[in-house]
Amino acid sequence: MRLADVNPFPAMFTIGPPDRGHEVGLRVGVTILVPLLLLLALDRMDLASYATFAAFTGIYGRNEPHGVRLRTQLRAGLLMLGVLTAATVAGRFGISEAHDPWGLVLWTTVIAGAATVATGWWNLRPAGSLFHIFAFAAAASVPVKPPVVEGMLMAVAVVVWAIAVGLSSRVLPSHRTPLTWPPSDRPDRGRRRLILLEAMWYVIAAGVAGSVATLVAAPQGVRHNYWAMVAAVVPLAGHSTRYRVNRGLQRVLGTVLGLGLTALIVLLDPPAVGIVLVIAVLQVLAEVYIARQYVIAQTVVTPLALLSTMLVAVTVGGAGSLAEAGAFRNLQDRAVETVIGAVVGIVCVLYPWAWRKWVRRSPDPTREIPIVRPEQIQRPVGGRG
Repeated sequence: MRLADVNPFPAMFTIGPPDRGHEVGLRVGVTILVPLLLLLALDRMDLASYATFAAFTGIYGRNEPHGVRLRTQLRAGLLMLGVLTAATVAGRFGISEAHDPWGLVLWTTVIAGAATVATGWWNLRPAGSLFHIFAFAAAASVPVKPPVVEGMLMAVAVVVWAIAVGLSSRVLPSHRTPLTWPPSDRPDRGRRRLILLEAMWYVIAAGVAGSVATLVAAPQGVRHNYWAMVAAVVPLAGHSTRYRVNRGLQRVLGTVLGLGLTALIVLLDPPAVGIVLVIAVLQVLAEVYIARQYVIAQTVVTPLALLSTMLVAVTVGGAGSLAEAGAFRNLQDRAVETVIGAVVGIVCVLYPWAWRKWVRRSPDPTREIPIVRPEQIQRPVGGRG
């Protein structure tokens, strides 16, 4: 194994084939746009976080036949509802970044491992727990907490809506695929072992990143320690060490570019309905590029995530604008937390490679000990938050 074998720079800016990303983007864009516009019209934006995270259901089953997509999205929706339920309970017990940051790190780390096992067991793509880490920590920490029953009913309604949108192309005969329940895909013993190994690394990456952010960044006034946890698990998805290191570096570069785009949107100061429309457009673009070019995807994902978290502050929290909602402070926090998380994630990726090369001094220099065998568990798709 040569150092060149993990050099990520040759592939940093390559763009993959389209892979029907525009179809997926439109589906997911509609999935998030309609509930947010409805909540805005009803003046119930306190439920926006439940709608936003439940809409992640539409991300799953990108190009699968309708029968497989239905099962995939049912599984993804149930898992997200479980995460949101746990986040609601945690928030009611004071586990949030504002009141108990160490408790938030602990329980978000538990979610990181449990959701990774669930996505692996159910064969969900994208695999891993990136979305669930983000959803749990952000929902638990949201300052404006709606009634529990109303929040969960909203989440269930959006999950159902996401599944309906996922099957909507069946209205066109040319786009119909078999709507039959697929055969069982329960993992065998070898795959179960790989799933647990992957979950272990998600726990390590998320736990260490959250701890470092809380110990180092929080005393300096940097908030949102869970952003570091999200960034830390991004490099864990991929088929090679080079690819995974590449993902970590792309996360940082894309975040920097995305912060510039976010600053421009904040300066334009759109009204609430404008913020919702921008979120929908960014969601479409994220799905178009997430599997093709991660720098571009992360450039739009950064303002997407920031605007989603600030929308409630603008519409419910009394802030008159994004700037008053602390947007510029959030830009700084996002940059610092992303760097912390990306560094931790890259270290987790390089450790097995370094173990083989320098510690064990394997007689076979062409072999590498991967974190897992991703081709048996996941393909490199996804990465928001």
